[in-house]
Amino acid sequence: MSGQHTSSHQNHDAHGSLKSYIIGFALSIILTIIPLVVVMNHMLNKTGTLLVILIMAVLQFGVQLLFFMHVKDGENARWNIMALIFGLIILVTIVGGSIWIMTYNQVAH
Repeated sequence: MSGQHTSSHQNHDAHGSLKSYIIGFALSIILTIIPLVVVMNHMLNKTGTLLVILIMAVLQFGVQLLFFMHVKDGENARWNIMALIFGLIILVTIVGGSIWIMTYNQVAH
C-alpha cells in the first residue's frame, strides 16, 4: 500500500509549478484574443484571417501540450513526443487527403 502512495506522490511532483501554469494560462488567453481581434475588426481578408486562426490554433495546441499536459516531463518524454508526432502525421494525412478528394470531386463534376 505504501508503494501506491509513493507512486502517486512522485507523479504529483512531476507536474508543473504555479509559475508554469500562469505562463501557460496567459499564453492561452493571448493566443485566443489575437484571432478574436483580427476577426472582430476585419483586419485581414478571408485568407489572411483563416491563416491567423490556423497559426494561433497550432500555437495554442503546443502551449496546451507543454504547459498543461506535460508532454516533455517524465521518463517517457521522448516516446510521448514521438507518438504525438506520429499521430499528427496521420491526422494531417487523413484530413489533407479528404480535402484533396473533396476538391477533386467538386472540379470533376
